Amino acid sequence: MTRRWRGNGSLLKELAPGTERAALIFNPDTAPYAPLLLSALATAAAGVGVEAAPAPVHSDEEIDRTLAALGARPGSGLVVLPDSFTANHRVRIAEDAARERVPAIYPYASYARTGGLIGYGIVLANLFQRAAGYVDRILKGAKPAELPVQAPDQFEMAINLKAAKALGLTVPASLLHLADEVIE
Repeated sequence: MTRRWRGNGSLLKELAPGTERAALIFNPDTAPYAPLLLSALATAAAGVGVEAAPAPVHSDEEIDRTLAALGARPGSGLVVLPDSFTANHRVRIAEDAARERVPAIYPYASYARTGGLIGYGIVLANLFQRAAGYVDRILKGAKPAELPVQAPDQFEMAINLKAAKALGLTVPASLLHLADEVIE
């Protein structure tokens, strides 16, 4: 479970080698930090030959339209950014991606458990546990401004083989070996 971050664009390309472009789906209202992620993801995607473009959505209808447009263009993929809107709509996004035959990577392993192809990201429980340590230090008198900023240090990956099969994808052994969970 403890491993260094791997870019979602490169994982998508490894899983679906025919991916030429990827939509980066998010809701600007619930992901004000998205511009930082979009820039980093676009750079990483370009490094593996994938063109990345933002796909802001605000409603179920916009999710449907975005996925339908991706499905109409062979070589399209989807990267779901972490935000409360995409989390609340994860089942719809996964169902639309499956219906439109669009390979998608999600920001947390739990998304693969709800039908998504592959989920890879930080272990939220670990972040919450570490936050409790910070609260404890503050309550004991530490000054918040003097506490070090910590980056996530635990990541997990889940791969849904049923979703891969439905998309006609063969999951490389290298990815299966890295996965913390393989859903049959």
